[in-house]
Amino acid sequence: MLARLARSTAHFAIMNELVVIEVVQTEAEAELLCSRLRTSGLPCIYRLTNFGAAAFEGLPAGGPQEILVRRRDVEAAREELTGN
Repeated sequence: MLARLARSTAHFAIMNELVVIEVVQTEAEAELLCSRLRTSGLPCIYRLTNFGAAAFEGLPAGGPQEILVRRRDVEAAREELTGN
C-alpha cells in the first residue's frame, strides 16, 4: 500500500512540473515536434487536449494535442521550436 502511495505521489509531482508549450492539431504533428525537442536533449511528451477528448466522448480518435515539457525547459523548448 505504501509503495503504491509513493508511486502516485511521485507521478503527481512530475505532472505538476510539466508545462504546455504548444497545441497542435494532430498526433503526427505532436510526434514530429516532440521528436525535434528530444533530438535537442529536451524531454517531451504530448497528450490529447481536454477539448479533443470531449469531442469523441473519451474514445481515442485523434484531435488537438498538447506538447508538454518540464518547467525548467520551457524557454529552451520554445527557442528550439521557433528556430531562435
